[in-house]
Amino acid sequence: MKTTPTHALALATTLVAIVTSQMPAHAKTIYLPEDKPTVDAPAKPVVDGQNKIQIALLLDTSSSMDGLIDQAKTQLWKVVNTFIDAERDGQKPFVEVALYEYGNNGNAVGNDWIRLVNPLTRDLDDLSGKLFALKTNGGEEYCGAVMQRALGDLTWDDNKKTYKAIFIAGNEPFTQGRVDARSVSKEALAKGIIINTIHCGNRQDGINGAWHEGAALGGGDFLVIDQDKVVAHIDAPQDKRIVELSSKLNETYIGWGAQRDQAAEMQKMADADAIANNEKGAHVDRAITKSSQNYSNAGWDLCDAVKDKKVDITKLKNEELPEHLRGKTVQELNKLVADATAKREQIQKEIQTLSKEREAHIADALKKQADSGDKSLDQAMIEATRAQASKAGYNFKN
Repeated sequence: MKTTPTHALALATTLVAIVTSQMPAHAKTIYLPEDKPTVDAPAKPVVDGQNKIQIALLLDTSSSMDGLIDQAKTQLWKVVNTFIDAERDGQKPFVEVALYEYGNNGNAVGNDWIRLVNPLTRDLDDLSGKLFALKTNGGEEYCGAVMQRALGDLTWDDNKKTYKAIFIAGNEPFTQGRVDARSVSKEALAKGIIINTIHCGNRQDGINGAWHEGAALGGGDFLVIDQDKVVAHIDAPQDKRIVELSSKLNETYIGWGAQRDQAAEMQKMADADAIANNEKGAHVDRAITKSSQNYSNAGWDLCDAVKDKKVDITKLKNEELPEHLRGKTVQELNKLVADATAKREQIQKEIQTLSKEREAHIADALKKQADSGDKSLDQAMIEATRAQASKAGYNFKN
């Protein structure tokens, strides 16, 4: 752990994934009761040309990494939005993201100070809330151990066409700890999972700390960022309307299930967190995410649940519905869902139109700005994911 002072808040986040496999006996992780890994639902097979993106983000949350965490909080939406305009075989992909923190003394020493914050998920509101709850605390940063955990804990899709990537970010030597990080990188690549390393600091220090070796052995990119770089947000004339439409989208959600109230509140909290970071553009980027296929709430919203065929309205029980919908006929519920879905799609279409106009405005503004050459977390990750996903057969319109 570096003893540098706590850094100012700053930049963006990204994602990471690896295939599950049994570890060698000498390298098995011992889980303490308080940190027993959460088991996510078994991955569904990719059918009918459906495309999936799986990304696991491994963040160093030791004392010197406040800037990195702030980038992750505010730029999550921008990274997910990378795949809005992506297609493969005429199909748009959906994104699953997992999150780990490591190097934090607040976690169990027996687990190498590692915590699985969230398994692979499409619930971006929940993920955002957990990102904003992260706090830095001094510790020992063990890259090999946290990558091994990601390989062993997460349910990776076994379809060879699925783009799976791990992004591990930190500033201490890549080789620290009892688990051989180089061996884990090679193991991940053998299972179709790309390892991307993000060194926070000087490029030469990253090379000296073997971060470039991890990427080379894992088939990914060695990236260097300034974790304290202030995120450059360019205001666009479309921003205000996009954020207004984001609020209107919330009105189209129809809750169902035991967690409906809690999930709806989480949606509002994620909006509020993004708005609180509006100087970094998080509120606009989140709104754009909400207009895309990557924002799905089938676990508590009837429109998404019906669309994804996770709910049969004819079999819904009264207690699964909010009080104002109880007692309605199947026909009445079907009409409510159809009307809300149509309204949502109309709003999403307007956001996407405004987003394209916004992109053109920003592209023009960027041409007039001098680039220092230093990348933020979102810039580094977006460049890497686009290049790697392109090799996996994805085409990007923009």
